[in-house]
This record gives sequence, structure tokens and C-alpha cells, in this order.
Amino acid sequence: MLRKFLKTIIPSPIRLFLRQSLSPRGVGSEELAVKQLLAYAGADVVLDVGANVGQFAQLVLKTGFGGRIISFEAVPSVHRILAEQAARRAAQWTVAPCAALGRERGKVTFNLSANTVSSSILPMKDAHLDAAPESRYVDSQVVDVERLDELARPLLPRTGRLFIKVDTQGYEKEVLKGATGLLPQTVAIQLELSLVPLYEGAPTFNEMIAFVQDHGYELFAIVPGFQDERTGRLLQVDGLFVRSELSSAIDPVSSESNPRTSR
Repeated sequence: MLRKFLKTIIPSPIRLFLRQSLSPRGVGSEELAVKQLLAYAGADVVLDVGANVGQFAQLVLKTGFGGRIISFEAVPSVHRILAEQAARRAAQWTVAPCAALGRERGKVTFNLSANTVSSSILPMKDAHLDAAPESRYVDSQVVDVERLDELARPLLPRTGRLFIKVDTQGYEKEVLKGATGLLPQTVAIQLELSLVPLYEGAPTFNEMIAFVQDHGYELFAIVPGFQDERTGRLLQVDGLFVRSELSSAIDPVSSESNPRTSR
């Protein structure tokens, strides 16, 4: 009775998040969430946008994923390390030409952070810097900007179900606006979402959720991310989204089976 009552008042993506978070296999585990979403959506190509030195691609490989991984990185010095990592690690892992990604092609000044992972096109706000002083900007560099759908197209197999991960420090919405040509074959998306304004001009958590939903995706899971260790306040999370028709094909709490094969 209680289970049925909870199902009537808690949306299924939130029920899935709670189930994952309370699982003994890992509290708030990004690896677990990604593994489950890859299987659930049947993705066979991962586009890793904002790859840094390949942390996410290596996480995907740890899940046992057997498809293609294509990583994208804007900062030339970081891109070189990424390319070396991919060449050593797996034949299925490709690195795209070095470029930032946005809604249109051009040039942009890219802010370089001391820790490299917080580098962004956007100015950083004090809330971010106060929580992570090592993220301060120490330099800037003019880089090329490309559309994801144009840069990725020559690297993609002729057919494939895409999982697009975007971690671009507040620029996620602009990246997706440059990926519209890929969305028809994209079955899942992972985005970094800010609960507190951290970059000037970045969309809010609610704006990003609405934007992704408007393009036909539903929230599948949430993974805790950047936290202010002084206060315990959670500043960022990763939101994992699945194409709406896949999400509605089966209740993820009541069954473990794949929605593409279950009838």
C-alpha cells in the first residue's frame, strides 16, 4: 500500500534517484547512474563535451561500455594530455579537434583556471571562487568555437544512439543549441547543473531543466557534485536525462528491464 501511495505522489525520475541514492551499491554514484542510463537508453556512442583530461571517458570505460567515446576539449594544453590519455587507454576512444563548442562558429576568449577543470568562457562568480579558491582564473586564451553537430559529424558512425555529456562550466545551454542536428539520434543527456549562480550569465537549474524538457527529454537521475565544504551546501549536481518516449515506455522503479525490449 505504501509503495503504491508513494508512486502516486513522487514522479518516477525522483523515485529512481532515491532508489539509486539509497542503494548499497553506491550512494550518489556517478558511475552507477551512468551505467544504468547507458543500458536503459541503449546508447552506443558517448560524446564527452568538456572532457578535460578524460576523467568522464575513463568512468564510462569502467562501466564496461563497449561503444564509441568521442571527447571534446577547448584548451590546447589540456587537449594534448587528453589525446595522449585516449591513445594509451582504448581504441574505442577518439578525441575531436581542439575547439570550444557553442551555438555558432567563431572565436572566443576562454578563461583558464588554476585547477583546469573550472575553466570557462563565462566570468566566474564569487560564490564559486569562495568555495574553491584553487579554481581562480590565472590566464585567458582565444580559441576556436565550433558547433557540436558539425564538429562531431565526421567522427560519428553512420548509425548510432547518442549519449551527450556536457560539462562546460555554465555554457551547457549554448553547447546544446549547437547540437540540434544531433538531437534526433540522441537518447540521453548528462549536464552539469548549478543550484547556486557560479558563472556570470549561466542559466539557472530550473531554466536548464525546462530547456531540456522542451527538447523532449525527462530527468532520469541526479548525482551530487560540487559542494562548499565550509558550509556543506551543494552547489552543483549532474542531471541525467532520457528521451521522453523511452522514459514513458516503462516504470523504472517497478521493473529493471530495458524499455526498448519490454512490451
